[in-house]
Amino acid sequence: MKLVEPILTQRIPCFPHADPKDRHIVSYDEFTKTGGYEALEKALDLEPAQVLATVKDAVLRGRGGAGFPAGLKWSFLAPEDGKGSRYLCINCDEAEPGTFKDRLLVDFDPHLILEGIAIACWACKLDVAYFFIRGEYHHQARVMERAIQEAYAAGIFGKQGLMRGKQKFAVECYVHRGAGAYICGEETGLLEAIEGKRGWPRVKPPFPAVKGLFGRPTIVNNVETLAAVPSIIARGVAWWKSIGVESSFGGMASYGPKLMGVSGHVNRPGCFEAPLGISLRALVNDYCGGMRDGKKFKGAIAGGVSMGVLGTDQFDAAMDFEIGRRCDVLGLGTACPTIFDEDTDMVAIARNCARFFMNESCGQCTPCREGAGWIYKLLTRIERGDATTRDLDVLVEVASSMGLSEGTTICGLADGNNWAVRTLVNKFRPEFERRVKPHFVPVHLVAR
Repeated sequence: MKLVEPILTQRIPCFPHADPKDRHIVSYDEFTKTGGYEALEKALDLEPAQVLATVKDAVLRGRGGAGFPAGLKWSFLAPEDGKGSRYLCINCDEAEPGTFKDRLLVDFDPHLILEGIAIACWACKLDVAYFFIRGEYHHQARVMERAIQEAYAAGIFGKQGLMRGKQKFAVECYVHRGAGAYICGEETGLLEAIEGKRGWPRVKPPFPAVKGLFGRPTIVNNVETLAAVPSIIARGVAWWKSIGVESSFGGMASYGPKLMGVSGHVNRPGCFEAPLGISLRALVNDYCGGMRDGKKFKGAIAGGVSMGVLGTDQFDAAMDFEIGRRCDVLGLGTACPTIFDEDTDMVAIARNCARFFMNESCGQCTPCREGAGWIYKLLTRIERGDATTRDLDVLVEVASSMGLSEGTTICGLADGNNWAVRTLVNKFRPEFERRVKPHFVPVHLVAR
């Protein structure tokens, strides 16, 4: 597999294996010397509608998990009414287990993100941006605060207008630190947290583009999604579409490069920039130096725990946005796979995933709140060897009865729990069956 030309990571000198003593955060002056903010200048020479159309034509799909096209989301915004601010919220919560791509963008190249933020605000006529960062990212929050201060000093943000009055459109940008709740990765939970309330997801509609932060039109985008916008504006739609793959099902294509953070049983874990459509096998062998200690591949979390698990026979799965339809997982997610070797206890993996979702459920929806607890209890019983085959069937039944797909919950956390458990049990069922006892049925209940 030919390595993709560095795009998002082009200014990161020690990526992906950064020795802490060699870490270097790109400053504003260094960023501009290598072409930084030139894409913003180009965007400001265009009408906002032209910038939006460019991003829409590029089919830039969201890099935060859902894969929804950013340009299409931008187009849903309610028209300007002059009644108050319009908001951009940047999702850097990144609490999905095994995911660490956005953190590295912040760590090394914060101005690339800020350039994308400024372009998005101009395209959508948004005058306030909130950079929402997870509570555990203490260092990264300070990095973004410093970069934003540099951007204000350089005239990118502030009352004078973007790029010191080149366009009379002012954008204010702030960092907002979360309290460490996984649920704030859901866009409406994030909005609630910024408003100073408990991070509970909202019932939709209305959607944020119509009624979002403080009741005003709002766009919520992932860090990596916005970091890709300057390259699209600077290099063009045709260049962006030259990377990635077309749809295998006649649907929406998977264009562009993608940051893929690989962890687990590989020789060289790290965050790599690869073209969408690369096979998991090529990602492991060509980028990560193969399986650790020469052991065999057993399975992988495809792109965050909530997306489900790839089986032993799915090592050649293509890492694009259609992986869900091909491999019976929820989707590509964050495209940050965790690799398991042949010695991995998949029952323990399932129990650990269930513990995570049980602890992170906000408790607003009964099926998620109660179901997550039952799933964890059943898996603990199975792992301990005290369960029966009936418990295994009940486990799958409970998992399958909760989530947006069943119309029983407000957000997708229950779906993540559902897919993680179901795919583990379905794809590694013999391993679970070896841990349970036959279900005893009293003689008088046996059908005669």
